[in-house]
Amino acid sequence: MPALQRSANEMRIDIIRMLHAAGSGHPGGSLSLIDILTVLFLRYIKRTKENAQDPDRHRLVLSKGHGVPALYAVLARCGVIPHEDLLTLRQVDSYLQGHPHNGSFPPVEASTGSLGQGLSIAQGMAMAAKLDRKSYKVYCVMGDGESQEGQVWEALLSAPHHKLDNLIVVLDYNKGQIDGPTNQILNLEPLGDKLRAFNWDVQEIDGHDMQAIDDAVARAQEENGLPHFIIANTVKGKGVSFMEHPTEWHGKAPNAVETEAAIKELEALLN
Repeated sequence: MPALQRSANEMRIDIIRMLHAAGSGHPGGSLSLIDILTVLFLRYIKRTKENAQDPDRHRLVLSKGHGVPALYAVLARCGVIPHEDLLTLRQVDSYLQGHPHNGSFPPVEASTGSLGQGLSIAQGMAMAAKLDRKSYKVYCVMGDGESQEGQVWEALLSAPHHKLDNLIVVLDYNKGQIDGPTNQILNLEPLGDKLRAFNWDVQEIDGHDMQAIDDAVARAQEENGLPHFIIANTVKGKGVSFMEHPTEWHGKAPNAVETEAAIKELEALLN
């Protein structure tokens, strides 16, 4: 899927430029996330400016709200956000806040950033779809650090109980959080075995392999009575060599020299 990969790398450049212009933000988790969001939005959700508020639309809750530069980049690619507005990220009067804010920008499905809450929100949407006999899917993209939260594990118990096979969770498993490597802060492993024991349909993939992502999401369309969980193994800062580190670039915007170097690397991938 070279066209999708090219789009993702072009959006990596957008992310770097946005964060440099803002002078703050989270490059590591945005760069690890963008391949996942590229496949979800361009292949499955197919968001447009016209369907962004359609009651029958597919929904995506970005539970790891600090990765929102990646979401904004994809929404700009879909024509929902004017591309030039991306450089207003995190400005006081901008609708593109540093975490998703539904109140100022309704095309984001939920206000997130208080980590660990997004899965519960997505589960509520999935339950509403079942009750209303709607066919839309609800996607939830999570981070591994927030997956240590107790509220997450309550939702992980609850969704299979309610047979929410219209709920598809993708974990951006980049193995790092602000305080250090995830396995040193609070180890999630053996994560796949735990989720299967909770009665989830579980797949484990390379989260930077476009075909693997697409195949996993396609399989997760199956309505088999089980909610779906895709563990996408990723690299924090993916695509920019000096940012590929589990913690160093979690929440640090690149300066002018670093921005130029990062864009040069990404343009080399495109060429």
